[in-house]
Amino acid sequence: MNRIDRVSAILIQLQSRRVVKAIDIAERFNISLRTVYRDVKTLEEAGIPIIGEAGVGYSIMEGYRLPPVMFTREEATAFLTAEKFVEKLTDTSITEHHKSAMYKIRAILRTSEKNLLEEIDNSIEVLKNQSQLRVDNKGHIQTILKSIAQKNVLTIDYFANHSQQHTKRDIEPIGIFYKDSYWHLIAFCRLRKDYRDFRIDRINCVLLTDKFFNNKHPTLKAYIAQTAKEQELDMVVMRIENEIYSHLEYQKYYSGFVSEKTIGNQIEMTFLTNSLEGFARWFMMFGDKAEIITPDSLKERIAVLSSAITQKNLALSNSY
Repeated sequence: MNRIDRVSAILIQLQSRRVVKAIDIAERFNISLRTVYRDVKTLEEAGIPIIGEAGVGYSIMEGYRLPPVMFTREEATAFLTAEKFVEKLTDTSITEHHKSAMYKIRAILRTSEKNLLEEIDNSIEVLKNQSQLRVDNKGHIQTILKSIAQKNVLTIDYFANHSQQHTKRDIEPIGIFYKDSYWHLIAFCRLRKDYRDFRIDRINCVLLTDKFFNNKHPTLKAYIAQTAKEQELDMVVMRIENEIYSHLEYQKYYSGFVSEKTIGNQIEMTFLTNSLEGFARWFMMFGDKAEIITPDSLKERIAVLSSAITQKNLALSNSY
C-alpha cells in the first residue's frame, strides 16, 4: 500500500471509531509509531480537525464529516460475501438490520459496482451443516447486543440441557461469540452469583428490563482467556497470508477459533485448544503460508514434526 492510500485509510479508520490509538493504526498497517505520527500530521496539515491526547489516542472533532466514501470492487464483493454469512449464521434480528445497511451501501456505489454485485450474487453461497440447520436463535442477538451497549439487565427464560429444566434468570451480559455451530452468551447470572455461558438457541425468551448494572465485568476476551487457563486450554496466536484465508474459513471452528484481526497483508487469528499436538498437525497443512506467534512450545513441536517428515522422505528417496 502506497502512502497516499495508507493516509486515506487512516482517515477512514479515525472516522469509524470515537477514539483510535496510535498502536492500533501501527499494527493494522504494519508501520512504526513514528510513521503513524507523520501520517496523522499530514492529515492535520490537510485541514482535518484531529484531536490527539497523550495516553488516549486520536479522534476527529465532532461534526466533521467526509463526502460519501467510494468503495473498491474488492470491498463491494466483501460486503456481499459478509451478507451471505450474516443471513445464514446469525438470526432474523441481525439479518434485517444488515439488509437495511446493505441498501444504504448499495445506494452510494457506482453503477459498475452495483452491476458487479448483481452479476455475482448467485455465485456466492454459504452452506450450513446438519447441526446448524437445527439452530434457531429466535431473534435474540440484537436484543442482547443492545443490552450490552446500554448495560441493561436482561431477564431470560433459559433451558438448561444438563437438568432438562427451564429457569428464569436476571443476567448482566458481557459478550457473545460463535463456536461449534452455536452462538453463546457470556453473562453474570444474578441467580448463581457467577458468570455463565448460555447457548443463545436455548434461551426461550429474553426481556430488556429498565434496570441497569454498573458492575465492572471483565471483557469477553479477558473472560475467555481466564476460562482457558482454568480449563488448561492453550491459547494459540498465528498469522496467515490473506491468500489462504478462505481455505480455513470453516476449518478454524474445529480448532478452537476465538477471534481474528487484519494486520497489514496478514490475518492474525487466536485459538483456544486442548491439544497442541493436534493443532501442530493441522497447522502443517498450510504452514508454508503462516507463522505461529505464540506459544513457543507449539513452534518447537512443529519444527520437530517438519524435521521428522523431511528425514523420513529423504531416507525413502535414498532407498530407491
